[in-house]
Amino acid sequence: MGLRLVLFALALGLTFISFQAYNQKGGKRLESAFIGFAFISMGVALTTISTQITRQATAETATYFQVAETIPFIVGFSMLYLSLYR
Repeated sequence: MGLRLVLFALALGLTFISFQAYNQKGGKRLESAFIGFAFISMGVALTTISTQITRQATAETATYFQVAETIPFIVGFSMLYLSLYR
């Protein structure tokens, strides 16, 4: 649990730094990077939360949580890809 919180703190740090860069310089690339890091941070948070919840959940409920925690990662990495592609 402690390592997951460290991972979440690092993800939030990246999100904050990318927001500052976007806020100072603007641009579509930095905006996409900020959005990407924000979604990755949400994915890390959902992973941390769902780990605690799925310990007592049924297999079907655990599967729904795994899908729900994967979607922010897909969006986040897609936005990072878009920011690098532009």
